[in-house]
Parts: sequence; C-alpha cells; structure tokens
Amino acid sequence: MRRFLIASAFAILLGAAALHAQAGRPPDDPLAKLLFPPELVLKHAQDLGLQPAQRTAIVNAIKEAQGDLLDLQLEMAERAQALVKLMDVPRVDEASALAQADKVLGLERDMKRKQLQLLVRIKNALTTEQQDRLRNLRAREGNGEGLE
Repeated sequence: MRRFLIASAFAILLGAAALHAQAGRPPDDPLAKLLFPPELVLKHAQDLGLQPAQRTAIVNAIKEAQGDLLDLQLEMAERAQALVKLMDVPRVDEASALAQADKVLGLERDMKRKQLQLLVRIKNALTTEQQDRLRNLRAREGNGEGLE
C-alpha cells in the first residue's frame, strides 16, 4: 500500500509539473507571447472570424495531441511507478535508478514536444490578422503572456 501511495504521489507530481508546463510560463518566456493556447483561440473563434477549415484543422490538432498526451501520461505513470519501486529499498542501484529516471524524463520531453507541436499547428492555422487580434484580446483579458 505504501509503495502504491508513493508511486501515485510521484506520478501526480510529474503530471502536475507537466500541467504547469502547459498551463503557464513565466512572463519573460519569449515563446509565450508568440503562441496561442487552444482555449484562447476557441473561446474567441467568432471574434477571430475563424473559417470552417481553420476550426477543423485546430480541433483535429487538439484531438490528436490529447490522444497522444494521454498515452504519454499513462506510460510516464508506469515508468514513474517503476522508478519509485527502484528507490523504495535501503540501498538504491544507482545505475538502474538513473536509467529509469531517464525514461521518465524522456517521456516528459516527448509530452512537452507534443504540446509545442500543438501550439505551432494552431498558430500556423491562423492568419497574421487573426494572430494580431488574439494578442490584443489576450492583453485586454489580462492573460498576459501565459501559454495556458
């Protein structure tokens, strides 16, 4: 039971870190002001005058990313649980623990890459004018530069 709780806590922490990475960036993040979170784009779809083809492209990109991210999160939870198991002994096999940590960190990298890919696809689906409108709407709403 203790191992399960530790594994669950570790997986939650990793998931929270991934969500934080997706949910917000420090205000000085240069990418944050250049990209647009899906929620912001869809919230203002009408204000932006999104064409049906644009909306379809964005929604399809979101659906693909969500499926891929879910798979990655599940795999990361399994790998994290394996790492916790390796660490839950009096003397840790350093090489094995670090190898397993590399697997977890690799999955975290893959998740961040998938999130960035989604944001790039969304931006590429928008016209320059729509991007300008989104920047103005984001500034007016006080969302700053976070990637949400």
